[in-house]
This record gives sequence, structure tokens and C-alpha cells, in this order.
Amino acid sequence: MVQKPTDDVRTDFISQAPSGAGPDLIVGANDWVGSLVKNGVVAPVELGDKAAGFSDAAKKAFTSGGTLYGVPYAVENVALVRNNNLAKETPATFDELIAQGKQLTPDHPVLIQQGDKGDAYHLYPVQSSFGAPLFKPDTTEIGMKGEAGEKFAAYIKKLTDEGVLSESIGGDQAKQAFLDGKSPYIITGPWWTGEFTKAGLDISVLPVPSAGGQPSAPFIGVQGVYLSSYSKNALLANQFLDYMAGDEAQKILQEKGGRLPALKSAAAAVTDPVLKGFEAAGESGQALPATITTMDAVWSHWGSAELSILRGEDPVATWQQMIANVEDALAKD
Repeated sequence: MVQKPTDDVRTDFISQAPSGAGPDLIVGANDWVGSLVKNGVVAPVELGDKAAGFSDAAKKAFTSGGTLYGVPYAVENVALVRNNNLAKETPATFDELIAQGKQLTPDHPVLIQQGDKGDAYHLYPVQSSFGAPLFKPDTTEIGMKGEAGEKFAAYIKKLTDEGVLSESIGGDQAKQAFLDGKSPYIITGPWWTGEFTKAGLDISVLPVPSAGGQPSAPFIGVQGVYLSSYSKNALLANQFLDYMAGDEAQKILQEKGGRLPALKSAAAAVTDPVLKGFEAAGESGQALPATITTMDAVWSHWGSAELSILRGEDPVATWQQMIANVEDALAKD
């Protein structure tokens, strides 16, 4: 097994698989489906009778053109994580949360990572509460275009002016500040909560309060295992995939990785309150786009626009230009 930074795995696999140099299997997110299928480097997966054990959403996440291309093993989304030693109760709205946070920890009322490239993913629960989803339901038609999206763009400026958002707070900085007790809240996923509990923090996981009047809806990502279409060990690889689709493997991965299993029976057996909190926060969530091959460009334009607003550019004009750039990117899909 070879481990690499996430951003390198897909790129290297696409370039190496045709020459036979790549692995038989790779682990990755469902929003890789579009580019992997387009490049012809992954093979269809047959779950047989085990398919019924997965939710329709988990299977859909790895489906392109009616064909399944991965075995789902974990479901993940961001939520609001609270340090219970700093705050015992959480207000109903995001503005009230910020006001509470300023009283408790004035420098960091709530931590939302942005960094030097922006981070639309972690801000998305706030954005979606304005009724400005990335896509309209079950379509690839832009849903964050127009008044709702522009209101959210103005809210980014408000959060920046109030000291909530800063490009100096990337992922590592946000995590460390929360570990150091510098904020009662952080918007993050299950990938960090293990570190929080190991550090002795008493945490609760909650839905992100609404900023725009509608329920917050984080992106729901599904992690899974892909089979190389160039595999020289397809029989053994498929046997492993069959094992991955079973209770034992899914429970082991949940215990080791801290994510909710994609297999319904394994998920139902989870009692960890942290994971159950993420599950509840994701009930109104939206699936990460799986089959769009130009999503990298979409993320780039989107994050860059939010960063520009953080840096003082006009929110509405910046948002409108971003929408035009995203539409151009989608037209090339």
C-alpha cells in the first residue's frame, strides 16, 4: 500500500494507470468519479446482493451513466463542533452564535478555515442557509446565481469585517486554535474530532445554525474504493472489494478512521455521540457533485471569489464574475 497526499493520488493515478504502473485499487472521494471515468482509468464495480445494504445516496455518489464505479465505505460532512468547557448552549442563529462567541473569545468567536485560496467547502453550510446552493436540486444548473448568492457574498464581507473570516486562518491554524481553547466553535468534519477528544476536549457536534433563514446544508461526501481498469490482479482486487462491502471491514474502518460507515447495518450500530452528531448535522445535506469533470475549476473560481471578498473586493461584482467563470467551466464539462 502506498500513501500520498490526497491531491496527488488522483492526478498520479490518472497518469500512471494506462502504463500499468498504478495500483490495482485507490481510495478517494466520490467527486473523483467524473474525472476518473472520463480518463478511462476505473472499472465498473459489481456489488451483487450486497448492493441493497447501501443507501441509495451512497451508491448514487459513485455512479456515472447508470454504472457503479466504487465501493462506498464512509460518509462525511462538516458540522459545528463546540467546546463544552467554553459554551454550554448554542444559539439558534449564526449571528447570535457570533455575538455569543465574541463575549467568550473575542478574537475567534467561531473558526472557519479559509487560507490563501479561500475555502467554499467549509463555508457552504452558511451559504446554503441563504437559499443559494451550488446547484439546483437534481440538476447542474447553478443555484447560487442571483439575489440569494449575492446576499451571501455580502455576508462574507460582514463576517470579515467582524473578524470571523481571515485568510490567515487556514486548516492547521483553525485546528490548533480550537485545540488551544481560543474559540468555543469550529466548523469542521470528523477528520479532526479524534484529535480534539485525545487532547481532552469535551465536545459536542451540532448542525450549523442558519445565517440566512433557511436550514444549513453541508456537502455530503462519500469515501470509497475504486478499481483500476488496468488492474493485472482484477480477481484478487474484486475479492477485496467484496470484503470492503461487508460489515466487518466497514466497522473496522469506522473505528480506525472516525467516519460514519456507508453500509446501513454498520452505520446503525454506531453509538459514538460525535459521529451521531455529524449524522444529524448532515440530514439536510447535499451530495458532493460526482460526475462533473470540471469541478476542480469550479472549486477554484468559487474559493478565489470568496478570498477576493475577504481582501476587500466588492462582494456583488465579485460574486457575479465568479458565476460567469463557473458557468464557463461547466460548459466545458
